[in-house]
Amino acid sequence: MDIMIAVQDACVSGQWLTAIIFSLCCFLPSCLPAGQTVDYSSLESVVSRQGDTALLRCYLLDGISKGAWLNRSSIIFAGNDKWSVDPRVSIVSSVGDKHEYSLQIQKVDVTDDGLYTCSIQSERNPRPKLLNLIVKVPPKIYDISSDITVNEGSNVSLICTGSGKPEPTISWRHITPLARKYDSGEYLNITSITRDQAGEYECSALNDIASPDTKTVKVTVNFAPTILELRNQGVSLGRTVLLRCEAAALPSPSFEWYKGEKRILKGQGIDIKNLSSRSLLTVTNMTEDRYGNYTCIVTNKLGTANASVSLFPIIEPTTTSAVSSPALSTAPYGSPGSAHIPLACRYLVLALSSFISVY
Repeated sequence: MDIMIAVQDACVSGQWLTAIIFSLCCFLPSCLPAGQTVDYSSLESVVSRQGDTALLRCYLLDGISKGAWLNRSSIIFAGNDKWSVDPRVSIVSSVGDKHEYSLQIQKVDVTDDGLYTCSIQSERNPRPKLLNLIVKVPPKIYDISSDITVNEGSNVSLICTGSGKPEPTISWRHITPLARKYDSGEYLNITSITRDQAGEYECSALNDIASPDTKTVKVTVNFAPTILELRNQGVSLGRTVLLRCEAAALPSPSFEWYKGEKRILKGQGIDIKNLSSRSLLTVTNMTEDRYGNYTCIVTNKLGTANASVSLFPIIEPTTTSAVSSPALSTAPYGSPGSAHIPLACRYLVLALSSFISVY
């Protein structure tokens, strides 16, 4: 009550600044009489995004009313006198509206979050307006597992943590054509991982303020070799043949070729070309001693695989020329030089002609 009497006395004497300061004290919990609290039923919420400009609106009752702004236990403005040293805060009013007494905070941050009081002093009684500034923060991933390499069959645990206001939801998905999604949560646990589960995993942090923040982790899965392709081949003597050994393995494997117990090396009509996932064995000018079984052995640090292929002889068909038989004459009778008349027929014709001429 002593503070209220002081406020009234200050107003009567025209000491507005003093009256405003005493009025602000009426809203500090430490200054309230025992058992008395501030009425928060008329609390107004103002929501702003981190980095934006927040505007807490307040209006004076008339041209002679005085106002002040209080943040928690700190006085920001008393009338037009700025008490705060924060360069981001200022008093603004609409164009042509002299009654507006709003508080503007530029580049608002989470530290600005909380209760603000606009105190209006008029007719000896202070009238407070309470505003709760809520600063929302976009999601941000601040920690995620590093890229890892594991052996097939191992257990994998990935972690992704993020922040934001409200607290973001964390989710995982495997970046593949199927884009498999996992249950939400900071941890992604994969039991007995397989080579098909290798690749990039995307962590997403999402709340209702902005687009999700995403980061990825690459998981490499090493596995022992598996031979995918090795086919038997037939070849004729003197010809060239190619044997292909195709394998899947990680890390990339080494290749060796054997014929029986003997390792095959380059030279003397044999060429070997090893690539990351296959080996090509070329045999030129095939000879009898090179027929038989060939073994491809594939090795990396996790294991070995082998498979055999048969190189067998084939007989190519021989080419023979056909014997031509004389063509039969098909020229019509009487065509000159086209048909041969037997000599006996000629004599018969002459004899008949002579016989007819006699009679």
